Amino acid sequence: MYLGVDYYPEHWDINMMDEDMQRIRTMGSNIIRIGEFAWHLMEKEEGKFDFSFFDLVIEKAKKHDLVVMFGTPTATFPAWLAKKHPTILSEDEFGHTRVFGGRRQYCFNSKIYWEYSRRIVEKLIEHYSNEKSIIAWQIDNEFGHEGSDMCYCPQCHSAFIEFLRNKYKDIQRLNEVYGTIFWGQTYNDFSEIPMPQATITTHNPTLSLDWARFRSHSINAYGKMQIDLVNQLKGDHQQVTHNFFGGFFEKAYDQNVMSEALDFASYDNYPVWGGLKEPLEPAHIAMTHDYIRGLKNKNYWIVEELMGAQGHNIIGYLPRPNQAKMWAYQAMAHGCENMLFFRWRGMTRGAEQFCLGIIDQDNETGRKYEEVQSFMKDVSQHEGVIKSEIKSDIAVLYDYDNNWSWHYQQQSAEFNFTKELVRLYRPFHRLNTNIDVIDIKKDFSKYKVIAVPVMQIIDEELSKRFKSFVEAGGTIIFSFRAGIKDRDNNINFKNIFPCNIREMAGIAIQESESLQIGQEAEIIGLGQFVGKKGQCEVWRDIITPTTAKVLYQYNDKFYNDKACITENSFGKGKVYYIGGGVLQNNILEEIIKDIVIEKKISYTETPEGLEVITRNYNNEEWLMITNHTDENIQFQGKDIQPYESLITRK
Repeated sequence: MYLGVDYYPEHWDINMMDEDMQRIRTMGSNIIRIGEFAWHLMEKEEGKFDFSFFDLVIEKAKKHDLVVMFGTPTATFPAWLAKKHPTILSEDEFGHTRVFGGRRQYCFNSKIYWEYSRRIVEKLIEHYSNEKSIIAWQIDNEFGHEGSDMCYCPQCHSAFIEFLRNKYKDIQRLNEVYGTIFWGQTYNDFSEIPMPQATITTHNPTLSLDWARFRSHSINAYGKMQIDLVNQLKGDHQQVTHNFFGGFFEKAYDQNVMSEALDFASYDNYPVWGGLKEPLEPAHIAMTHDYIRGLKNKNYWIVEELMGAQGHNIIGYLPRPNQAKMWAYQAMAHGCENMLFFRWRGMTRGAEQFCLGIIDQDNETGRKYEEVQSFMKDVSQHEGVIKSEIKSDIAVLYDYDNNWSWHYQQQSAEFNFTKELVRLYRPFHRLNTNIDVIDIKKDFSKYKVIAVPVMQIIDEELSKRFKSFVEAGGTIIFSFRAGIKDRDNNINFKNIFPCNIREMAGIAIQESESLQIGQEAEIIGLGQFVGKKGQCEVWRDIITPTTAKVLYQYNDKFYNDKACITENSFGKGKVYYIGGGVLQNNILEEIIKDIVIEKKISYTETPEGLEVITRNYNNEEWLMITNHTDENIQFQGKDIQPYESLITRK
């Protein structure tokens, strides 16, 4: 098991290195991560490569029995490169050049940047390909983060036109798919097609979806170039990874594509960051881990695990004693098997002065150091449990085409895709079930239950897969606006909603309503749920059941005979439809608990705020327990302290 820290010795007096590494080793670390922002240190002048500083770092690391993860430094290029070739700089949607001074401000479609990137990566890997202490290469840093997924420069415009030309071949075909007859947008040639920059009203939604696909293609093509180059030059003992970031559903970047080429996926885990007054809720944090595990359907690394408060300009919430340590345990419970903490010491100069680490500006070991030390000591004794395979009977599905479609036509000011996915994920998490979060293109036939949040793009091929799944005995849970669009991001014609799943759902939807901020629709239970009430936000589908049973209907002067939540038997399975953003957690929790029991899925009931994940190792069941609250919680005769975590036999 690898446990370590992100270490940037170039930020400090060179004479501090031995003392730093000794304390890092004493803390329990066996690995450091270095180099991902140090291009200028390796190439101070064009073509003059010097790796002597990192030669020294690696020699000292070996002296202290530390192995190394090394980052290719292309996320922050040298000032001399920007000066010589300003066209490498990306542009925002208003045509403003992103000047040198931040990070990731390069254009993914710059041929010049590709050339310089290839050269520095080639020189770096060749220099260290035989270095036994380097066990992994990290490609760049957090592709697509902080707005870097978007560039509107002339190079991108030309590449976008070529992307569309290759896809559609004929301009009349594009006009037909886009429906450019509307607003007189018909194109005579591909060269007339704009990028979706600022305009009056809005751009064509199919154009916008193709733009997101193109942006994702651009990022993945650049990343794949580096991955292929590293694989060509690296030593056989070295692996390749990339560190993905949170907030992935809000970016034009399908991380599944790049993950296919990686030896393992890595994640930067920040449950709180600058601007947040409190951390993300436990279910949201858990979902991000299940998503990262789902990229390759196997356990993963965390290469940046938050320990101190974070912020560039605005500082976020201060993790309470043992709280950041608890988040590290939670990550291990969800499939992280190797972990590095961010960062060894907080930097006292530059843009991340308020991104605190294990050691602060006083350079003293304190509470945070002791927490990491105790964590490393404990988890290293449970390596087998932590590295055991997570097997799930439940999957929550997403599709980046669908996410991007929602991004460009939000429909309700309250809509947020991640929020809606978590809304369906949360009740399963509350029952402490194992959950996979996977792309819709992956095989979901092995699961007992799949949850499909706000999947407005459902084509015929996907519909057939859903139908086969239900007919074979599976249970599907859809939420509102399912199946309203085709793969081209156009509303389905001559088809009653929810298109392509209406028969299996046993419903018809001919009217819907967007609910805005502060607007809710009341719902009341029927049958086994009679007497129970709740509310919907964001949206409501006005549902007419055809063969489905109504579980909740609207309590409304005009729509009190219309359903909000339905259940339909189809083949050997069942389909549930949630017609709005149900506010009351207990409503969905009760329905989903019934599903879990019916499908004979293992679950554990716990007090609010206590997460318990069951792992099987050596024919024994182990519990990984995390208390997300600031109160003591009693569980199975144990007194779990505030933010305490335990790994114990069941």
